Amino acid sequence: MRLGLIAGNGTFPMLVLEAARRLGHETTVIAVEGEASGDLEEAAAREPRAPLHWVPLGQLGRAIDILQAAGVNRAVMAGQVKHVKIFSGAMPDRLLLSVLLKLRSKNTDAIISAVADVMRDHGIELMDSTAFLTPLLARPGLLTRRPPTVDEEADLAFGYRMADQIAALDIGQTIAVKSAAVVAVEAMEGTDAVIARAGGLAGRGVSIVKVAKPGQDMRFDVPVVGVATIRAMREAGATVLSVDAGRALLIDGDAITRAADEAGITIVGRPLDRQPGRPS
Repeated sequence: MRLGLIAGNGTFPMLVLEAARRLGHETTVIAVEGEASGDLEEAAAREPRAPLHWVPLGQLGRAIDILQAAGVNRAVMAGQVKHVKIFSGAMPDRLLLSVLLKLRSKNTDAIISAVADVMRDHGIELMDSTAFLTPLLARPGLLTRRPPTVDEEADLAFGYRMADQIAALDIGQTIAVKSAAVVAVEAMEGTDAVIARAGGLAGRGVSIVKVAKPGQDMRFDVPVVGVATIRAMREAGATVLSVDAGRALLIDGDAITRAADEAGITIVGRPLDRQPGRPS
């Protein structure tokens, strides 16, 4: 396959590139300036079949031109682009501007979904972003040694109801709960910032609930947690983390559960049958 990789920040793009390389795919990398890691460029340079191009955020036409010139007809979006940059830091080109002018709602999902439609119109189909990383999807049930306490289970049950509603409104996918009260809600700042804010507000014993959106489009904005998430929880005194099994990536693999066990933090995967809008 001639594959395109549209890379934001974090280790997610690197993992996709390595997996695609193992499968023998020729991969053209579109690295978003100011977001993608320089390590990705070094990794691509070691593989002649993985040319990398730095493209400013908002230059959709240029990205499509590069992928078409490389003969790419399937692409993966991997890695976060900070939400605030999408709305305040991007200088849209003509093609992206034409997309934005047609949108009634300009939330992140609407923008990226419209971009996916434009790419399809240009012969490039966006794939499920986890297509090459299914072993890293969270499993259902207890993922760490310590099970949640009775109080933590009650907070998770409460948190699911709140988080699912917030995610359905496309506000955010993470909330912090303590004693059946919502302490903090994610908007554009990201998971780690929410965790830090919750620790400052409520102290030790906060539960973190990160959910997929009902009908989550697995092509983009898939929930991702890593060792950095556990580090943020430890510093904030948060004691339990829930993610949606099958729809959240544990991006650092077993290192996440090891770090959680060392910190006494519980991780659970919410089973698919308890998730709203779950895949059929």
